[in-house]
Amino acid sequence: MDFDKLIDLIFGMVGGLGIFLLGMKNMSEGMQAVAGSGLRRLISSVTDNRLMATGAGTVVTGVVQSSSITTVMVIGFVNSGLMNLKQGIGVIMGANIGTTVTGWFISLDIGRYGLPILGLFAFIFLFSRQERWRYWEMAIMGVGMVFFGLELMKNACKIIRDLPDFLAWFQQFQADSYFGVLKCALVGCVLTMLVQSSSATLGITMSLAGEGIITFPTAAALVLGENIGTTITAYLASLGTTTNARRAAYFHVIFNIIGVLWITLIFQWYIEGVRAGVEWFAGDPIDFSVTESGVQRFVNVGLGIATTHSVFNILNTLMFLPFVSPMSALLVWLVPDKAYKEKPHLTDLEIRLVETPVIAIEQSRVEILKMATGCNKMLDWLQTLQTSSEPDEQLIDRLIRRERVLDNIQDEVAAFVTMLLSRSVPHSVADEGRRHLQMADEYESISDYILGIWKFSQRLKKQNEWYRTSELEGLQQLHGQVAEYVRQVHLGMEAQNVTLLTKLAPDAKEIKRTIKKLRQEHLAELSTQRMSAAVSVALLGTLNAYARVRDHAENVVELLSEP
Repeated sequence: MDFDKLIDLIFGMVGGLGIFLLGMKNMSEGMQAVAGSGLRRLISSVTDNRLMATGAGTVVTGVVQSSSITTVMVIGFVNSGLMNLKQGIGVIMGANIGTTVTGWFISLDIGRYGLPILGLFAFIFLFSRQERWRYWEMAIMGVGMVFFGLELMKNACKIIRDLPDFLAWFQQFQADSYFGVLKCALVGCVLTMLVQSSSATLGITMSLAGEGIITFPTAAALVLGENIGTTITAYLASLGTTTNARRAAYFHVIFNIIGVLWITLIFQWYIEGVRAGVEWFAGDPIDFSVTESGVQRFVNVGLGIATTHSVFNILNTLMFLPFVSPMSALLVWLVPDKAYKEKPHLTDLEIRLVETPVIAIEQSRVEILKMATGCNKMLDWLQTLQTSSEPDEQLIDRLIRRERVLDNIQDEVAAFVTMLLSRSVPHSVADEGRRHLQMADEYESISDYILGIWKFSQRLKKQNEWYRTSELEGLQQLHGQVAEYVRQVHLGMEAQNVTLLTKLAPDAKEIKRTIKKLRQEHLAELSTQRMSAAVSVALLGTLNAYARVRDHAENVVELLSEP
């Protein structure tokens, strides 16, 4: 064996594959950053309508150029409860269609333009200053790397013709019988599991078939196996998750295995149908042609492989669409519910989603809104406790536990956002992440002061002391103003109202005036009437706590109003 050629083959394949994978990563990250807001709206619009969910999965995967990212995202959403099983099934089926866009993309025979595209946009990227344009340039630079990597792999594949032992090994794999098809599919499955990218194995398959090393039917059978191999990512992502998340991952495996099994039964007719379709579309059949150097190459093989991949996934999705509900029931039977309520974390934050920062930051926003809801509930419970003649032990316990829960949620949000910001993320995501860290701290502080107000009243009751009627009425008026202010801040956050600071400015000033008035009245009465020191301390402390609640809520409004 010619070892120099063997080394050239290894270097060419490894180098080409590495550049291809890096290009796919850059292209995916660039497109995610550019289309981030659109992806967030699309994911949040997913409903139980199976067609809508499938369409969303197709579009998202087409944009991020990775079915693995989409399926891991779905596992995260189902695990957190933001998406139910039926919605997850629909998005996963759509992801299988969306990933075929990559095949059409790399089937374009423009490999020799990859290096100039890479070089040109690398220069533009280095000297560009506007962030949005830099991400566009990163995406196009990734396109150049993909085609350059493919060209390197194609050139490496040509060397195989000069290595008889390698050529003979490849020719052992022929999809000319049922078991031959299964053997080729198994090879494609194992290769994809090892590389962890169906796009990369698709690129290798196209390179081998384009140089005539393997036949078109063999390439098509390899592609079928690649569909099964890519499910390993979702399966690994589901380990340690909730029951529903594991069901979604198992559906991805079942969906692809059943699809491959039924298509292998009609494989020869299927391939002939693809051949006829490509010949009708392109005008030329998928066949051998002889180059000037006397080397045989496939014509239209890339187009044929892309067609095989797309048609298979579309047919498989159409076949499964009517059976989403029965499949959900089957998965519930296969993976039964556990006897206890599953809640691995207080928050629904999913560490798996840091690969898609624009989606991950939306999750942290949802958690901030939950903290706001928790503070609103604490204010309602506090009012009930303050006006009740008899202590409600159950409500007191809920108030105390909610404050502890908000402390822990803040810790989880801080850990999640810090990990997200440690990665390379768009400036818009980084700015929003920093705002989320501050908002979580503000709401945690609000919960502390709410609990502190209740503790002041508890100390008074233990000492058999209480506020006078005028003081109690003043505090109830103040409580109503503060509770309404906090509620309006929450509603403004939900609507992402950037003009909220101006809108709520009069309310904030009114709260300040009320606090000042109550404090002045109390200090005036101290000099004219006999008053318990415990009541005085509790009243002034309570007024200060309400002032701090207002201040922290106003800080949230200011953060929301930042450009």
